[in-house]
Amino acid sequence: MAVDPARLSVIPLFADLTDDERTAVAAKLEERHVDTNDHLSHEGGAGYFFFVLESGSATVTRDGAAVTDFGPGDYFGEAAIFKTRRRTATVTTTSPTTVFAMFGADFAKLVAEIPSLHDEIDKALAARVPE
Repeated sequence: MAVDPARLSVIPLFADLTDDERTAVAAKLEERHVDTNDHLSHEGGAGYFFFVLESGSATVTRDGAAVTDFGPGDYFGEAAIFKTRRRTATVTTTSPTTVFAMFGADFAKLVAEIPSLHDEIDKALAARVPE
């Protein structure tokens, strides 16, 4: 079931999109409720989904060491979709969390069609996966 587009307006990645663009994004998102200590991704695993945290929190680890913490509005999965094809880190929830998930092919298509989203993802990739 699609996510209500109004919920995306408070997420920084989607805040500057037009109503039509947010509607297109929301139509491809699926809402998931995740318990504490659940792995949303595994380092080295295949990356088929893009994730955005709506609520809750998660920790990011690489080679077993904590890298950063995620909270509402943070997102991940773009590196595996656009660059590495494998997850670059493990993301584990640290509280009950609501995430929006989108299949990678759908996300890649939307990024190609929405210039402002494309720009934001390019910036994130440059910071997270340097050449």
